[in-house]
Amino acid sequence: MSVQSILLWAMGFGALTGGVDHLLGNRFGFGQRFEEAFQLLGPIALSMAGIICLAPLISSGLSGIIVPCFRTLGLDPGLFGGILPIDMGGYPLAMDLADNVQIGRFSGILVAAIFGCTMIFTIPVGLGTMQSEDRPWFIKGILLGLAVMPVPLLIGGIACGLSLSTALISILPIVVLCLPLFWGLLRCPQKTAHGFQVLAKWIQKVAILGLTLGAIQYLTGLALLDHLTPLSEAMEVVCSIAIAMLGSMPLAELIQQVLKAPFSWIGRHTGLNAASTTGLLIGVVSVVPALAMVPRMDNRGKVVIGAFLVCGASTFAAHLAFTMAQEPQMLPSLLLAKLLGGVLGMVLALIVTGKQKYSS
Repeated sequence: MSVQSILLWAMGFGALTGGVDHLLGNRFGFGQRFEEAFQLLGPIALSMAGIICLAPLISSGLSGIIVPCFRTLGLDPGLFGGILPIDMGGYPLAMDLADNVQIGRFSGILVAAIFGCTMIFTIPVGLGTMQSEDRPWFIKGILLGLAVMPVPLLIGGIACGLSLSTALISILPIVVLCLPLFWGLLRCPQKTAHGFQVLAKWIQKVAILGLTLGAIQYLTGLALLDHLTPLSEAMEVVCSIAIAMLGSMPLAELIQQVLKAPFSWIGRHTGLNAASTTGLLIGVVSVVPALAMVPRMDNRGKVVIGAFLVCGASTFAAHLAFTMAQEPQMLPSLLLAKLLGGVLGMVLALIVTGKQKYSS
């Protein structure tokens, strides 16, 4: 049995566990995750469906600029799609622009789930919601996470079938884009955070526009713009992700419960407080609740969680579900890249901060 089949069966087991526990009154917490997964259908559709509708138009609009520039540099244009999160249009954009389908998958799944998610979600949401006294520690963690990010992307690229030379060339634009991000976070973090927040808001506006146009076309048959992806097709993608999350979120809850003991051991041996270790566990499922716990973390934990979330954020929920729905053969590569990157970021943060100097 392949790794992909094992993961799919594991998610099927998660759906069974969540559904049965829900019927029994949510005795173990799996049923609550099962219900939460289905309730995420609306937010996922709001952020994704419109972008999917507009993806052909966006790619055709960018093709006159992005495609020639990337080809002149010897790069596949599909790499541009990775600047958006995997669940906010990164995948369809990468696949529409790509000359090589394999590189389109690499960019739309791996790069979008790591770099795109960090750029458009983790940084603006994190810096926009936390207190000013927490930001320097979190930013330091983000910088450490970005420093190790090329390693999991390279290994993930090789794992999904790219040659070493192709994988090295493919991560080069990401490394180049990280340089101004480093500079901005170091020299003017507040302005950088505001810039990312504005960018995220505009992407959301584009998503709403696409959803509106798709709904009008579906209801009336009137196409206000040519070449829109039908909203019904976009919703098929969204629904398949929601179905996958019915299995992945109860499974993630099970993994959290199983890993409580080893993470407690990590906390005792690293000096991290309980909020910090719990935030790491929650972060692999969802970014927002992990970020909400930052004020209760010690300063070392704030650095560690920032470094971990760059690659490890939402591994066992939205990103895993999206990949299973769109490119199930990429599941092993996705998990390898995100978990390896999260662990590398966490270890580097622990090394840099030292054990006793960062307690709040």
